[in-house]
Amino acid sequence: MNTAPVGKAQIKQVMRLEAKARRCALSPEAIEEKSRAITGRLLALADGAGTVMVYVSKPPEVETAGLIDALLSAGKRVVIPIIEKERRTLRLSYLTDRSVLVESTFHVPEPIGSEVPASADDLDLIVVPVVGFDRTGSRIGYGAGYYDRFLSRAPDVPVVGAAFSCQEVPSVPCEAFDRRMDLVVTEDEVIACTC
Repeated sequence: MNTAPVGKAQIKQVMRLEAKARRCALSPEAIEEKSRAITGRLLALADGAGTVMVYVSKPPEVETAGLIDALLSAGKRVVIPIIEKERRTLRLSYLTDRSVLVESTFHVPEPIGSEVPASADDLDLIVVPVVGFDRTGSRIGYGAGYYDRFLSRAPDVPVVGAAFSCQEVPSVPCEAFDRRMDLVVTEDEVIACTC
């Protein structure tokens, strides 16, 4: 019988799989409806921000196409992340039109061939994808650490997670490199994260 202690990474992996399963159980119609509610809350939070970094969604994540379009229509500068697989981090590009996006690394739409370099120093707000979350702002991502590495370069910029309420978990084991989210926005509420 194996009695080795279970590490934080293993616990997070179990939580990740469970949260992904709950999210995958949502119908496309439910994802669309819930994403609209989340978009409304995110737009209100972005009201005072000039430059907003937003992830470009892929199914079954919280959809961000409507959010990006609304931010652009409101005159905001929109920055999106581009995955740097070799360095396991993100680089940034301004986006003025979603039509330049093409499916790229990990099936994430990116402006390959149409990049306009942006800097983390320009950001007023960062909206991140979430696989699982708790109310202290601890986030479970996809497990490769791209956002953790990137967020360490923007320590003073507020971080907002976009998630469906079914992705909440009781408590995410926190590791030294994890950056907590300041807020989590679901279809039901805006959660002000507290340690």
